[in-house]
Amino acid sequence: MGRRREGRETAVQFLYQADLNRESIDDLLEHFWKIREAKPGVREFATELVRGVGAHREEIDALIKSATANYELGRLAAVDRNILRVAIYEMHHALDVPPVVAINEAIEVAKRFGAEESGGFVNGILDRLKLDLKRPAREASS
Repeated sequence: MGRRREGRETAVQFLYQADLNRESIDDLLEHFWKIREAKPGVREFATELVRGVGAHREEIDALIKSATANYELGRLAAVDRNILRVAIYEMHHALDVPPVVAINEAIEVAKRFGAEESGGFVNGILDRLKLDLKRPAREASS
């Protein structure tokens, strides 16, 4: 598995844990890295994703709500919710990642960690949000 895929999976695991705890990200990260082994590159990338999601969480959650009409954010499975958060962060803020790559990666992570229908659910939400992007979906931006 590549460093970025493992970093995304690790970020989702952390965010899932953070949903269950109301401590600061810094405190949770310190504890998380004590129990979760990771190569330095994976750890760095996962931490970047976690901090990015944390910095843009209100915006990201508003986008999820807009794409999941008639659903409260809390009704979404915690795994799916956090996979969506990582992917949306990358689609909007990680300009070195083409949005379609972020979507494909999210689908793969959902298939691994989510329920049977998670891959299709994540794909549907992210495809809907891709339509409103202000950058090319298949290219990294500078």
